[in-house]
Amino acid sequence: MEARNSAKEEGMELPLPPPVVPSNVAPIKVQNDHSLTEQLKKKRVPMARPGFAKKGQPISLLTNHFKVSIRNVDDFFFHYSVNLKYEDDRPVDGKGIGRKVIDKMQQTYDTELGKKGLVYDGEKTLFTIGPLPQINNEFTVILDDMPSKRNGSPNGNDSPSEGERKRARRSYNAKTIKVELSFAAKIPMQSISLAIQGKETENTQEALRVLDIILRQHAAKQGCLLVRQSFFHDKQSNYSDLGGGVFGCRGFHSSFRPVKGGLSLNVDVSTTMTVRPGPVVDFLIANQNVRDPFQIDWAKAKRMLKNLRVKVGNLEYKIVGLSDLPCDQQMFTLRQRGDSGDNALEITVYDYFVSHRGIPLNYSGRLPCINVGKPKRPTYFPIELCNLVSLQRYTKALTVLQRASLVEKSRQKPQERMSSLSNALKYSNYDADPMLQACGISINTNFTQVDGRVLPAPKLKVGNGEDFFPRNGRWNFNNKKLMQPAKVERWAVVNFSARCDISSLIRDLIKCGNMKGVLVEQPFDVFEENPSVRRATPPARVDEMFEQIRTKLPGVPKFLLCLLPERKNSDLYGPWKLKCLSEFGIVTQCIAPMRVNDQYLTNVLLKINAKLGGLNSLLQIENTSANPIISRAATIILGMDVCHGSPGRSDVPSIAAVVSSRQWPLISKYRASVRTQSSKVEMIDSLFKPSEKNEDDGIIRELLLDFYTSSGKKKPDQIIIFRDGVSESQFNQVLNIELDKIIEACKFLDEQWCPKFTLMIAQKNHHTKFFQAGGSPDNVPPGTVVDNQVCHPKNYDFYMCSHAGMIGTSRPTHYHVLLDENGFSPDDLQELVHSLSYVYQRSTTAISVVAPICYAHLAAAQIGQFTKFEDRSETSSSQGGFTAPGVVPVPELPRLHENVRSSMFFC
Repeated sequence: MEARNSAKEEGMELPLPPPVVPSNVAPIKVQNDHSLTEQLKKKRVPMARPGFAKKGQPISLLTNHFKVSIRNVDDFFFHYSVNLKYEDDRPVDGKGIGRKVIDKMQQTYDTELGKKGLVYDGEKTLFTIGPLPQINNEFTVILDDMPSKRNGSPNGNDSPSEGERKRARRSYNAKTIKVELSFAAKIPMQSISLAIQGKETENTQEALRVLDIILRQHAAKQGCLLVRQSFFHDKQSNYSDLGGGVFGCRGFHSSFRPVKGGLSLNVDVSTTMTVRPGPVVDFLIANQNVRDPFQIDWAKAKRMLKNLRVKVGNLEYKIVGLSDLPCDQQMFTLRQRGDSGDNALEITVYDYFVSHRGIPLNYSGRLPCINVGKPKRPTYFPIELCNLVSLQRYTKALTVLQRASLVEKSRQKPQERMSSLSNALKYSNYDADPMLQACGISINTNFTQVDGRVLPAPKLKVGNGEDFFPRNGRWNFNNKKLMQPAKVERWAVVNFSARCDISSLIRDLIKCGNMKGVLVEQPFDVFEENPSVRRATPPARVDEMFEQIRTKLPGVPKFLLCLLPERKNSDLYGPWKLKCLSEFGIVTQCIAPMRVNDQYLTNVLLKINAKLGGLNSLLQIENTSANPIISRAATIILGMDVCHGSPGRSDVPSIAAVVSSRQWPLISKYRASVRTQSSKVEMIDSLFKPSEKNEDDGIIRELLLDFYTSSGKKKPDQIIIFRDGVSESQFNQVLNIELDKIIEACKFLDEQWCPKFTLMIAQKNHHTKFFQAGGSPDNVPPGTVVDNQVCHPKNYDFYMCSHAGMIGTSRPTHYHVLLDENGFSPDDLQELVHSLSYVYQRSTTAISVVAPICYAHLAAAQIGQFTKFEDRSETSSSQGGFTAPGVVPVPELPRLHENVRSSMFFC
């Protein structure tokens, strides 16, 4: 031992003596432990900004970020967990009660709380600046009035008569609630100033969350509806009628963000959907589009009304359901006091209100009552006495018409939006908020000025080798041929009872194709739907049509033009696409012709040409060495997106789509692979799917093999990934889960293969807007890019507005570069992103986000129509409810037929 110690002192390391293994013990063979490898592998984090781009014409811009100064950086936020209980230890529940309790606690125990201001999130979390003076923070609060759920008298005879109001006060007056505040954490306010310097700590997000909760609390005290960081005031001018009993309500988003220029307050216009306030019956008539109350579907009404709040007189209640019988048949026991004691009388709800209360009822007698009671103790009101209160969110999916109305009524021109935001900031009066004052925060009311650059539009190539220069993000094919026209042959027309002059449509399509260089042959036939099957189910109508095609055509057609009777949301669309793309492998284009002109036919031809393998236009640099990123090495571009079902629908699977470029060095041709996964799960789980047979059935293998065969048997050396639809809190999952799966899929194909990755996130769901300085009424020009003052203090991100905003205010796309092993320069990367907005084959305009992401979204949406998941069990979820992701078994989508698998079927 002494010799070993002296050897260590000399810097030598002697080998350990061999272990003595007993003769009856067999040594264990060391396995290649992947879990150990995972533990040892360094976790990836978003990369730092390598520098700034310089290309482009400088432009002076304003943005809806308002500079924030913060003086108090040496203090600490103290985080306390809030536990509210009744005297019998039942937990306190009910929306809005928490704020009332904490406000009363602050009034009652101001001295015990050290006269401190409180920041409360309305649920389980409370913050103070500095610690509370007491170690044991338990308080008893007596609330004079409890909101909602009032149940004035037993057995259902509840109504706001004078006597019952007194009983209501007696039963709810002096409600005692115990408040326990438990210390949870100490958050240094200095972490905010460190974040501005690009030095994020583990406390940064929590400290910023406190500031955002202060904004929420400020809005709550003004009586606003709170939807995350958006606040909605109950002002008549904020509402717009979307139809179906749904209002659009305009409000404002407000949140603090650390950016390169310091801390800023990002304020933007926001819109949510609310239930139309007023009589319940009026809402139901509008919602179900019926003429009078006696046509209402009450099962549907019950689902729609559950958990909504109504006012009867001056009291407010929450709806729990409807009565089983009409008002004039629904009995309850009325207990009355008399000289001889209590009497019990069986009476209908209708007779009680008309005879005992003297309230005339015009139409409620034959309609169900509104139940606001408890499961074993219902409380009924005639429906015409119930009025929906304002500012209640509508959480169901909007119809196509409602969505279109919402978009139209939410639009604001740039100057109009700037005016709204200035007024919102003044109206909010944040500088008067005591908690913001205590934090030493003051907010500048001027829009922040930022420096932008306008990138020149890339040159395009069209037919006959002609170069084309887009202007203001737009171009057209007037007197021009398509770059690579396909041939429309062995095709037919299918008409599902659409009113249309089909012979003129065919003639004009052939003529338009001829002008664009697309040879459109005469169709084999026109198949008209048999009128006798129009009332059949959509799949049956499609089957009958295919039976006609099978019997009259000599073989399977290459292309079918399908005329649908409805322009949007036709029930035939999904079954038709399923039949064509999955069962028969036929390229198809659906149209619902309203006004057929040259522009309409050109747009249809662009889609048909792309689906049949043609190309409408190319970037001039695509087939040359002038493209610095793509031409230097074999490169595949991936676009990834996940589409989710309607809010509150946990039985509808999410649909993941990945598209990939093919035929390198082209970046204008793509194919897609689409799979289902658990509802509301954002991370794509089928990128790499090894089986027990040592095979990979994942998305990435399918796309890599297609690239290899379409690109002259070349494996990509560079993989550029664009990922849509993830928030900043999910960046690390994309970097460490999804990217790992993609790498595993590569290694599964070839262990020695080590492509380099560039991974970017594209976000459209943010609140940063840009405006031209100098009072210009126009949107920022297409190609505008910003990578400085309002970007991340440290990480690599930039905003790009690649499209020409013709209506409303342009929304830039926020690109986050999480990883760049390829070492592209900021200028080259921004030029690539800009160029990829010009390769979208469906239109003749630059689009707002890179084409691979748009294609992924289209592919997910189209294949999601194969099976109408949305039709399943409408009763499966309550108002705005969710069940845990992954609980419901995930149905698999039918795979595409090999004839169309590599096509741009989604165009």
